[in-house]
Amino acid sequence: MITHITASDADFEENRPRMFGIAYRMLGSAAEAEDTVQEAYLRWASADREEIEHPGAWLAKVVTNLCLNTLTSARVRREAYVGPWLPEPVLTGDGTLGPLESAEQRDSVSMALLVLLEQLTPVERAVYVLREAFAYSHKEIAAVLDLTEANCRQLYRRAAGRVAAERAAAPERRFEPDPERWQSLVETFMTAARDGNLARLEGLLTADVRFVSDGGGVVNAALRPILGREKVARFAVGVLKKFAGDLPVGVAEINGVPALLFGETAVLLMEFENGLVSGLSTVLNPEKLEFLRGQLSHS
Repeated sequence: MITHITASDADFEENRPRMFGIAYRMLGSAAEAEDTVQEAYLRWASADREEIEHPGAWLAKVVTNLCLNTLTSARVRREAYVGPWLPEPVLTGDGTLGPLESAEQRDSVSMALLVLLEQLTPVERAVYVLREAFAYSHKEIAAVLDLTEANCRQLYRRAAGRVAAERAAAPERRFEPDPERWQSLVETFMTAARDGNLARLEGLLTADVRFVSDGGGVVNAALRPILGREKVARFAVGVLKKFAGDLPVGVAEINGVPALLFGETAVLLMEFENGLVSGLSTVLNPEKLEFLRGQLSHS
């Protein structure tokens, strides 16, 4: 005889962080992730709680399938997006996206990986996120997606292979957390950029450094990535002059890497390799900063 566990709102709240974490990694949008969790609650509220044996598994299934529906329309919107598309920045020092204690956990929310996941099919992305970020077994993933375990294994191999191939073509520089070290590097970078010291700034950049700006057609931004030490140095000086003039500048951990906050107007994320800046990403689209503003107001 099976004993059913009565599901309560406490169960929903207990699983909220995981639901948001799944949705964010699936969608790359904090706003859409919040909407997804809210929709999951509406379904939860109308469900027969007596029939829900395992609330966590039930909610993960609902959220994942809602995300699959959202991704279908999101792809159309992103094809028409003006300039490079970057995920919405999220503060990660407060546990919003779950524990990020290992390099793998931090990698699961990195801008670089989330952009790569855009190239997967929605179902491949779901399998990859559940497996890589949340350590679901193939059996558990099969139950979430109503697929066979063998199919899930195949989808995971395909997704992981595509991600690995993309990374091999454009090797990523993973940031190893050392707050004192990266804060010093960031401050040195800021000083050189503010002073317009191009020689000093170029000395802080790798030869193949890349600068990506996301303005979404709402705010003026570079419509293509800026590549190379000299071009990036000049572009960074221009960006700092524009945003660091009268705005307060703060330092925070966003999507698992160090970032500069220019008031509530722009976010600049930095990646490092062997003590040099190897990648910069700036999010300027004000719509993409709404969730972060909310986080900052409560921090």
